[in-house]
Amino acid sequence: MDLGLTGKKAFITGGTQGIGLGIAHALAGEGAAVAVCGRHAVRLEAAVDGLRATGATAYGCAADVTDPSRLGSAVEQSAEALGGLDLLVANAGGSAGGGLLDSTPEDWAHTYAINVLHAAHAVRTAVPHFERSGGGSVLIIASITGWKPGPKSSYASAKAAEIHLAATLAQELGPRNVRVNALSPGSVLFDGGGWDQFGQTHPERLAAFAREDFPGGRLVTLDEVTDVACFLLSERAGGINGANICVDGAQDHPSAGRFFP
Repeated sequence: MDLGLTGKKAFITGGTQGIGLGIAHALAGEGAAVAVCGRHAVRLEAAVDGLRATGATAYGCAADVTDPSRLGSAVEQSAEALGGLDLLVANAGGSAGGGLLDSTPEDWAHTYAINVLHAAHAVRTAVPHFERSGGGSVLIIASITGWKPGPKSSYASAKAAEIHLAATLAQELGPRNVRVNALSPGSVLFDGGGWDQFGQTHPERLAAFAREDFPGGRLVTLDEVTDVACFLLSERAGGINGANICVDGAQDHPSAGRFFP
């Protein structure tokens, strides 16, 4: 299936590793030009070099996405470097602090800033570029933790907010020919990722998690997530707007951990 992504121009936050970098490679493989944003210069350079090594048109911009000014500049610089923007992937995320009793108001504020607020700021800055391109497509990378309760509470509630943000922005920006969807991965196993590292340290616990929480007996793969991301961003998914698409292999709990004291 031709997704019609050849020649499209994409900006991806948190695009230097993990799911973000995987989506960048997948979009590049479909013929899109990609700009990735990240905080660490060395990792950013490696990501861009890796993309260019595949023959892709790629650009990198260093920025802390919790700084609206820096993030806005990254969007603008990327649009200038690529010659416009058609697609945006708000993938950057994370959390600070522990559970409710082991975190501070500042931890919660940071968690919301790096997840929800960064997505809103990036979309706001990208909309004028989308309009000049005749329309745009946004994908917010949320998590199944956004509707299946799991630790941490700050992260889970921020991901729930991202899912609702996508639905709300779809209504607000639809008249501007901008689609907005959320993609909620479950636990994704890939080389060098968090679950790969967990499995190297706790192989029996990872095996039990896969056996007990996944009907298919395995975690989802990075390719399974990035394939769905490319489809949702493409014109082939033109009728999908304001949706939250889950890629988790029917996972039961969002984490191998539980809310235990």
